Amino acid sequence: MIGAPLRRLEDPRLIQGQGQYVDDINRPDTYYAVFVRSPEAHARILGIDADEARTMPGVLGVYSGTDLGLTDRMPNLFPAPAVASSKQGFALALDEVAYVGEAVVVVVAESRRQAVDAAELVFVEYDPLPVVVDHLTALDDGTPMAHSDVHSNLVATMHAKYGDVDAAFGAASKVIDVHVHQHRGACASMEPRGVVAVVDDAFGQLVVWSSTQSPYPLRSHLVEFLGLEGDKVRVIAPDVGGGFGPKAALYAEEYVVAALALKLGVAVKWVETRREHFVSTLQQRDQSQLYEVAIDGDGRILGLRGRIVHDNGAYVPYGLVLPATGLQLTAGPYVVPTMDVALEVVYTNKTPTSPIRGAGRPYATFAIERVMDAIARETGLDRVEVRRRNFIPADAFPYEREIKSRDGNPVTLDSGDYQLALNNALDAVAGFSARRIQSEAEGKLRGLGIASYTEDTGLGPFEGARVEVLPSGDVVVDTGAASQGQGHATVFAQLVAQELGVDPSRIRIRSADTGHYGYGIATVASRTAVTAGSSVHLAAQEVASMARTLAAEHLEASEDDLVFEDGKVKVVGQPGAEVSLGFLAASMQGTGAKPLPGGRQLPGLAADRAFQMHKPAFAFGTHVAEVEVDPETGFVDVIHYVVAHDCGVVLNPMIVDGQIDGGIAHGLGNALSERVSFTEDGQPVATTFMDYRIMSAVEMPQITKLHTTTPAPFNPLGVKGVGEGGTIPAAATIASAVEDALAPYGAVIDRYPITPEMVFGLIEGART
Repeated sequence: MIGAPLRRLEDPRLIQGQGQYVDDINRPDTYYAVFVRSPEAHARILGIDADEARTMPGVLGVYSGTDLGLTDRMPNLFPAPAVASSKQGFALALDEVAYVGEAVVVVVAESRRQAVDAAELVFVEYDPLPVVVDHLTALDDGTPMAHSDVHSNLVATMHAKYGDVDAAFGAASKVIDVHVHQHRGACASMEPRGVVAVVDDAFGQLVVWSSTQSPYPLRSHLVEFLGLEGDKVRVIAPDVGGGFGPKAALYAEEYVVAALALKLGVAVKWVETRREHFVSTLQQRDQSQLYEVAIDGDGRILGLRGRIVHDNGAYVPYGLVLPATGLQLTAGPYVVPTMDVALEVVYTNKTPTSPIRGAGRPYATFAIERVMDAIARETGLDRVEVRRRNFIPADAFPYEREIKSRDGNPVTLDSGDYQLALNNALDAVAGFSARRIQSEAEGKLRGLGIASYTEDTGLGPFEGARVEVLPSGDVVVDTGAASQGQGHATVFAQLVAQELGVDPSRIRIRSADTGHYGYGIATVASRTAVTAGSSVHLAAQEVASMARTLAAEHLEASEDDLVFEDGKVKVVGQPGAEVSLGFLAASMQGTGAKPLPGGRQLPGLAADRAFQMHKPAFAFGTHVAEVEVDPETGFVDVIHYVVAHDCGVVLNPMIVDGQIDGGIAHGLGNALSERVSFTEDGQPVATTFMDYRIMSAVEMPQITKLHTTTPAPFNPLGVKGVGEGGTIPAAATIASAVEDALAPYGAVIDRYPITPEMVFGLIEGART
C-alpha cells in the first residue's frame, strides 16, 4: 500500500460540493463582522465617530479595541530573543496605525451587507505620519520611523559566521560581487481567511472555526489573550482552501471575532474579501542579498560574506522564522568552507511578512544559485561544472555545517546525492543545442536554466496520532495535523492499511479539531508526512501488534503464522481460521466483570503515538527549464520544466507529483508575474487579481518529473517533505534560463519577477 498511487479519498466529497469551509459554517442567528481598516500607511488615530453607523438597520454594535477590552498587544506566535524591539499589533489599533489595511474598528450586523453599509459610515480621523517603504534605506540616517515610539527601524540582526573568512578572501584567485533583490509576494490562496465563533450554551465552551494551519497554537493564544480556561476553548480547522504559510499565523480577526462571540452571546462570522486578503493577510519578502564570494582557480568557493536586508513589514507576528530559515540555508547544497553573512531585519510601513511556500528557502536558493552562475560567467567555466565542483559529495552525509539551526543544534544535512539529481535533470533536456538553433531561426532566444536546492523538512518537535479499530471493523485516526488540500487523509489511510490490511475506504481521518485530539503543532514547513505520518505509522504498528496477540489467543495459533487481510487476522495455510478486527476491537470494550483479554491494562484496540523529530529530513533536487524569449516584446515562454527530486521514500507518487506541480505553478508565478507593489507613501498597488497575476493552467509548461529515493535516516518511514520543493528553486531556475537566453546581450538577472518590461529593457539597454 505504501508507494501506491491511490486516488485521493478526499476528492469525491470535495468535487461534489460537500466540503465544509468556514463560510459554510452557518450557526443559528449568526451575525456578521466587517472591519474598518486604515487607509493610511502610518498615522495617529485622533478620533472615531460611529454614531451614525450604530443607527443603521440590523446593526448589533460598532466596537473599538477599547470597547472589547482588547488593550494589550497580540501575542507573538514565535517569540525571538534576538528581536531588539519586537512590535506586534493590537487586535484593533488603538492610537496609531502602521500599514494600510490594519484593522481599527469592527461592525457587527444581522447580515454582511448591513455590516458593510454601516462600516462605510464609521469615520476615523487620522493624523498622517512619515512613512518608510524601502527596506534598503530603512536604517539610513533621516529615514522616518515605522512606529512613532521606536528610535530605530531595526528589528534584529542575525549572523551566520564561521571559519577564517579574511584568510579565505586573502587566498582567493578571484572575488565576485553578487547582488540580488527579491520582491514581495502575496499568499493568494483560493479561499481567503475566515472565522466563526460561538459560545456553546451546553458547556459554556467557546468554539472557533478558522481557516487556519495552526488550530492548536490558536487555541493556546486565545486562552492566553482572552483570559480563558484551556478547557473552555475548542478550535476547529474545517476544510481549508489553501494555506501556503500565512494561514499558520494568528490574526487580529481571530481574536476579535472570538471576543465578540463572548461579549454578545451570539455566533459571529467574518470572511475576508479578496481586497482585504491583499492588504491584511501576511505577505513574503522583500529581501536583498549583497554578497562577495571568494573562489580558487578551479572555481571552488573558499568563502562567502555579505549583508542581507529583510523587510518584515510593520510588525513581527511570526518571530524571525522567515529570515532565520533563509539565513541558515544560505550555502544550499554546496561546500562553503567559511562564511560571514549578517542579516538585518527591518520595519517598514507595509503589510507584515511571514513564510509563504518555502519560508526563506527560495530566498537562499535564488541567491546562491545566482552566485553559481556568476562564478561560471566570471571564470568561463560551464555552469554545470561549477555546481559539480562545489556540491557536497554523496559520501559526506550526514553533513554537519557550523551554522546553528533554530533549535541551537548544528544544521545537519542528513542524506543526498546532489550530482545524481543534476545528471538526471540534464538528461531530460538532451538535444537542447539543436532546439536553440531552431528557435534562433524563428527569431526567438532560447535559454537553459539550472538550479539545485536543499530543503529541511519535518520540523519538530512532533505531530501526534491515535489509531483505533472500532467494533464495526472501521478504523479511526485522530491527529492534530491540519490539511489545506495536501492529501493527508489518503496518505494516513495508506499507512494504516499497510499495517492492518484494512481497505482504505474504511479508514476515517479526523484532524485539526482540538476537541478530538489534545495536542498538535501546525501544518507548516513540509512537516506532516514526516511527523504525523511517522506517528500514524507507529500507532498502526502498535495496534497491529495488539491485534496479533489477541488473535493468536483466540485462534490458538502462533503469532508468526498470522497475516492481516481484508480487515481480518488469518492463519496462513488454514482456510477459515480467521477473526475480524472488529471482533477483536469489541472484545476490548469491556463486558461486565470479565477482564480484558490478553492481560491488557487499557481498553480499546487503539494506540496513541507522537513521534518526535530531533533532526530534519533534507529533501533535495535540481530543476532545469527551457525558455523562449521574444526579443521584440520581452515575453518569456517556459517551454519545458524538469524536476529531478528526492523526497526519500515516496508514500503516494500521485500526491507527490501533484504537490510538485502545484509548487512549480507557485514558483513560476513568483518568477514571472507576481508582485505586491507599494507607492512611496505606502499605498498598495496590487489589491485584485487584475493587478496581481498568478499562473493559470493554460500558461503552465510541460513538466517532467523524475524521482530518486534516498531514505531519510532519522524517521521510521524514511520520508522527507515534498510540499514546497516545487517552489523553492523555481525563480532561480527561470532567472538562469532567461539570463542564458539573453547571453548575446550580456544581460544579468539579479531580481524577479522577470516581466516582459524588464526583459525588453535589458535588450534595449544592450542595443544602445
